[in-house]
Amino acid sequence: MDHEALARQLIRALRGKRSQVALSRRLGCHSNVLYAWESGRRWPTAATFLRLAQLARVPLSERLGEFLGGLPPALSAADWTQPPATAALLEYLRGGTTIVELARRVGTNRVSVSRWLKGSAEPRLPDFLRVIEGASLRLLDFIAVFASPAELPEASAAWQVLEAQRRVAYELPWSHAVMRVLELDDYRALPAHVPGWIAARLGIPREEEQRCLDALAASRLIRRRRQHWIVTQVLAVDTRRNPEAGRNLKRHWAAVGQQRLPELEPGGEDLFSYNLFTIAERDWPSFRELHIAYYQELRRLVAGSNPAERVVLVNLQLLRLDRALLMSSAT
Repeated sequence: MDHEALARQLIRALRGKRSQVALSRRLGCHSNVLYAWESGRRWPTAATFLRLAQLARVPLSERLGEFLGGLPPALSAADWTQPPATAALLEYLRGGTTIVELARRVGTNRVSVSRWLKGSAEPRLPDFLRVIEGASLRLLDFIAVFASPAELPEASAAWQVLEAQRRVAYELPWSHAVMRVLELDDYRALPAHVPGWIAARLGIPREEEQRCLDALAASRLIRRRRQHWIVTQVLAVDTRRNPEAGRNLKRHWAAVGQQRLPELEPGGEDLFSYNLFTIAERDWPSFRELHIAYYQELRRLVAGSNPAERVVLVNLQLLRLDRALLMSSAT
């Protein structure tokens, strides 16, 4: 994706029907800075871009909260038009990703990335978009905070593919697991694709395997190469734009865990753990942060684990049982 072209189109979309001169003046600039930005001669910093979005009446806290699945404490009172807020956003998005790895994804040096994360320097808008993409793999969803990606020439085709891929994930939850099996060394070692081999490996019906393969191929997530299926794109299912679909996926994988529970061997390596306890209300945010940190560390370990030999399901739940009981009794 051409991040410079995307930045120009995004600025133009935010300007809407306003003139370049009028909006430049509202930004406090004496020159026609909007013309320079839209022509790619100059670029706003990340904070200036967010100020432009605010002038265009984008409800930043609300939209960014939806993008993040809720604003974390570090961002709950952020002034999005100031550099510290953009630095805190990037730092939050990178999670457990190292600066070296993030710099590799962004295509720049680690010193620049480090300064952007610390807030000692500001990224230009195209670089800001690159870091968002490298840190979250959700650049299109970030773009949707400000404008419809379907209406931006640089993003429209990728957005259509992403929406098709999400439909596959929502309607065929096992498709994600099928993709993971295609990455296994055991599958790649087969002389050719064997119908039913994936189904046997996952413990699902053969018909489900075929439905998933057909849908994944139609959405361009996999393709045939010689005698095998290969994964062509990462399926990063983020359901924050569709909470109900996200709840359905969580129900599905929770049910899979429940179905597989009788298969656990006493003393075996598979684990199913639970713990019930009481805590002080003031400590609840700390438990949530620990839960999220564990998940982020798990993803970091997954990213560096090679070769591909196992498909693993992790179900994490942290629930306030008494709150749930009170809510159910009230209804």
